Amino acid sequence: MKRRMLLGGPAVLCATAALTIARAQLASPAAWRLESQPIHDGLSSPVGTGYDRAGQLYVANWSAGTVLRFSPSGERSTLASGLSGPSGLAISRTGDIFVASYNEDLVWRFTPEGKKAVFVRGLATPAGLSFDARGRLLIANRRTNQILAANPEGRIEVAAEGLQTPVGAVELANGDLMVSNIAGGISLVRSDRQARTVNADLRSPGPGIVRAADDAVYVVDYGGSTVSRIDTQGRRSIVSDGLSSPVGLTQAPDGHLMVATWGANAVFRVRRS
Repeated sequence: MKRRMLLGGPAVLCATAALTIARAQLASPAAWRLESQPIHDGLSSPVGTGYDRAGQLYVANWSAGTVLRFSPSGERSTLASGLSGPSGLAISRTGDIFVASYNEDLVWRFTPEGKKAVFVRGLATPAGLSFDARGRLLIANRRTNQILAANPEGRIEVAAEGLQTPVGAVELANGDLMVSNIAGGISLVRSDRQARTVNADLRSPGPGIVRAADDAVYVVDYGGSTVSRIDTQGRRSIVSDGLSSPVGLTQAPDGHLMVATWGANAVFRVRRS
């Protein structure tokens, strides 16, 4: 399977995109700086990323079918191999690593020692993963245009629907969700579970979406070259530009942003000044 199938599909292109991006660049926070040299390279279509409590970075390597682990000093090891389209990745409070298998329609759960078990089955091309405040695993279930929530026992309920090819979701402080749709912009989902688009400036929002504040997220533009901050009102400011097909995103323990790109098959750091 070609790696682009995870993020393939029609992109949303706005007639006013050029003007909107120019305005966003003027509003770009000066506190962030993209480091030109990658922190980790030699990857193979990296998607999901996340840190554990020990400061180790995990990366789901889509094309290679692996999950890699990097120590704080940069040492590389393999947590898992032989996977089929590992996409989203999230780490629980107890330290277990959850990895979506896009090709097998399931989510794996790994212990830090690498012991593997199926957490949930019967999904529909699951992409990005994250945890909400209740400890439920949020799953961007792309093919059904839903965000699913799986409790620690694996029982699933619908957390959001009416989306447009969702690939990532994150919960805000008040329990609302913000969702990145590869073909439909950024959506806000309130308690009624129905999605509404708040921003359509990005070409193809990717799975990399993390909470930036009580009412805002950081999100990658896979179809472009940016990491942006977007709030619940749809206001956008560019945090970083110059990346090549950014896909994965996580926030490091020191507050910096780590961006996984398909263009360079590497992880870059966007440093907070």
